[in-house]
Amino acid sequence: MNNKRNQSLLQLGLVIGIAVFLNILGNVFFTHFDLTEDKRFTLTEPTRKMLKNLDAEVYINVLLAGEFNAGFKRLQRSVTEMLDDFRSETGFITYTYTNPGAGTVDEINARRTELAQEGISPTNLRIKTTSGTEEKFIYPYAKISYKGRTAVVDLLDEEAVGVSPDEKLNTSISQLEYKFANAFHKLQSGAKEVIAFTVGHGELSERERADFQRSLRAYYDVGTFNLDSAIVIPSDIKTLIVAKPRGPFSDRDLFLMDQYVMNGGTVLWLIDPLNVELDSLRNKTSYVARDYPLNINDMLFKYGARVNPDLVLDLQCSKIPMVIDQKGAMDLFNWYYFPIIIPTSDHPLVRNLDGINLYFPASIDTIKTKTPVKKTVLLASSDHSKLQPNITRLNFEILRYGDEIAASFDQKQIPVAVLMEGVFPSSFENRVTQEMQDGLQQINQAFKVQSVPTRMVVVSDGDVARNFLNPKTGAPLALGFNPIDRFTYSNKDFLLNAVEYLRDDAGIIAARGREVKLRLLDTQKATQEKTFWTLLNIVGPLVLLGIFGIVYNWLRKRKYAGMIKS
Repeated sequence: MNNKRNQSLLQLGLVIGIAVFLNILGNVFFTHFDLTEDKRFTLTEPTRKMLKNLDAEVYINVLLAGEFNAGFKRLQRSVTEMLDDFRSETGFITYTYTNPGAGTVDEINARRTELAQEGISPTNLRIKTTSGTEEKFIYPYAKISYKGRTAVVDLLDEEAVGVSPDEKLNTSISQLEYKFANAFHKLQSGAKEVIAFTVGHGELSERERADFQRSLRAYYDVGTFNLDSAIVIPSDIKTLIVAKPRGPFSDRDLFLMDQYVMNGGTVLWLIDPLNVELDSLRNKTSYVARDYPLNINDMLFKYGARVNPDLVLDLQCSKIPMVIDQKGAMDLFNWYYFPIIIPTSDHPLVRNLDGINLYFPASIDTIKTKTPVKKTVLLASSDHSKLQPNITRLNFEILRYGDEIAASFDQKQIPVAVLMEGVFPSSFENRVTQEMQDGLQQINQAFKVQSVPTRMVVVSDGDVARNFLNPKTGAPLALGFNPIDRFTYSNKDFLLNAVEYLRDDAGIIAARGREVKLRLLDTQKATQEKTFWTLLNIVGPLVLLGIFGIVYNWLRKRKYAGMIKS
């Protein structure tokens, strides 16, 4: 009996030793197997490469400790899982959780003042309790420190309008890798890069681009650049944004931009080729759209794109209000000139984006270039669209026909946004004037016939970057928010992706296209089968436990019965 007892103790000690060894091994060499359909626990390759390049400790303080509802607990758990995944790639990640709402009233108020000075504002969370509803301020943010530099990551997608809280949280969770990786990458890069909007050619005003500009400032220094007063576009400006110019660019302006591109500068072109606005139609019975005298067609053509002087109409569109009787009653009608573009490309710049609302867009043709330039169609109309030449009169008569005109929308996938990457030919080859040569000599710069590898994005609608204004206060509304149908489209996400891709040498933007699917229950089926699943979860384990007890006792009796007989 003593031998059997010693053997049992030895087996128990061996099991405990193996468990302890595996636990230590797991802490030293963290790994896991991602069996999820959407690979939510697998980091993208650019993120893994960026993490391996860290050479100093990264301290992360997540301000999301405390008691939350189920949704925010899920966000909290997802943040922990994401940071654990980061730690599996590098030993330089240290994170802690802090509850800004803990402590005395004076401590909490002092902490809130400090956070407000850092641009961190709370979210009002409503929690259902037995006595009713309790409101509390929470801070879904993470503060990151690296080599004396700091960054703040907003963990919650607050700007989504017209979506459920569950969808908002799901979007937030799906963007965690991108937000953290992007913050790490910016901290590694050091000073903020400079993004500049061109001015002086009738571009969007500061109020019209206010929300786009505000969103860019989270990671960039954003300003304006007037080509008329410059002799060169500084290399410090990493991306130029040309947002709906309505006046002509001089040859001198174009030469500065051309040589900026030749030296590796990137450009986001948001171009309206035709002068057409909805207000122009409201004040007239009919209207003929005229070309804007931009003087940029030859340059874009040389680079590989042509923005045509036409209009793209699409059955997949947003609505406008119209008076339907003499009493002034209003109704909403499909306005085919305002297409809602659903991205179908798998390119990371547009992958998983929702609809993007354009306003009087034109078609874009891609042109074969002298040098190797890759063209990728980012946005295109639906399979039920058509083109309208600029010589056609515009009026509201098209609204009278309704579904009767659907058959005429027989064109498919008309490009309205194109990405171009590669080595671009100079549009000033063989036509550099003496004045241009003199300007280059002043800055000790030689004329370049072709560019170093670089990128640009061309969108045939300048209003894609224009935010509406509150009619009562004049304050800018969120970019992409359509006040007519009260829905926020993905205009801002598309433009931020475009700027990020133009600047992103590390490929971090690949993480922005991650999609974590929100699998909702079939409520009708759940109601019908509620009793069955309840009994299964309650009775099932008891039945299995009973079966195990019966089998165990039977085997034990059989074993000892055999020993007694022997």
